[in-house]
Amino acid sequence: MIIKKIKLENYTVFEKQQIEFSPGINIFIGENGTGKTHILKVLYSACQSVSKKTSFSHKLVSTMLPDDYKISRLITGKQGNRSGLIRITAGEVDGVQDRILTASFHRKTKKWEAEVSGEEGWEESFAGMSSIFIPAKEILSHSYNLNAATEMDNVRFDDTYLDIINAAKVDISAGRNSVAKGAMLKAVEKMTRGTVKYNPKRDEFYLKSGGSTQEFNLIAEGIRKMALLWQLIKNGTLEKGSVLFWDEPEANINPTYIPIIVEILLELQRTGVQVFVSTHDYMLANYFEVKKTEKDSILFHSLSHADDIGELQYGRSSRFSDLKENAIISAFNKLLDEIYDL
Repeated sequence: MIIKKIKLENYTVFEKQQIEFSPGINIFIGENGTGKTHILKVLYSACQSVSKKTSFSHKLVSTMLPDDYKISRLITGKQGNRSGLIRITAGEVDGVQDRILTASFHRKTKKWEAEVSGEEGWEESFAGMSSIFIPAKEILSHSYNLNAATEMDNVRFDDTYLDIINAAKVDISAGRNSVAKGAMLKAVEKMTRGTVKYNPKRDEFYLKSGGSTQEFNLIAEGIRKMALLWQLIKNGTLEKGSVLFWDEPEANINPTYIPIIVEILLELQRTGVQVFVSTHDYMLANYFEVKKTEKDSILFHSLSHADDIGELQYGRSSRFSDLKENAIISAFNKLLDEIYDL
């Protein structure tokens, strides 16, 4: 499955926006509040709805968590906007007919009961494909009974957190690791200094190093995030045809690990995984340019607020440095100016 484009009308911060994607790696940059994570969550919800037991509109409110699960609350708050629209186009590299998934809703739509079209063809074409959303905050250390607690309304987590825990528990890999997969696992093991072990009886994750195991909650959060990536690669979740969404990979990560993360994401793309990343990090964005080859497919997407009219602006480029509206470079240049002034 390759997500090709999305069209949003009156959805959260987007009044009217259409974005086309790279079949490889898509990197979203922008200020806080420009909708980077919202785009990732919409696309993830669409990917999850390839299952006949998952409704696109219900998954959308389960990942966005509007009050009372009302999809109408996701309509742009600007006066006069009374309806919202989401249209996602996806297909295959080998030329299989594109499929379009659409959801429309208005101010009076009850709960998640949006008008959805194209869902049946979406399920038929992409059944069985895998998609993963890695949230900015590590969650495996809180896996114990989290699903049950959420069902009882004792805690409130959106579905991206619950789904990633379930994905980490299930091993769908078969046979021996490929050379590329083995290399990625070894690269992560150098950072974590161990491998992941799941104890189903205790419903908890551990880091195994040598002959000892250590509880996840006793390990630095950055190491836990990398251990999660190891587990997803090992379990066979990130294979050809799957889609990976990662919200702020750099959060709580030692900067020395950034180039290794970029190399892993590039390698996943080379094995047929489509990747969507949101970031505020200068090093992460730049390393994609440093590490990529001519065969790698990378597209940078920039979201920003126009100072004079307050509307959202969008730009894209295959080169990070060529983005016209680049909040990361602007902040970095400002820092350099202040250093030079000293």
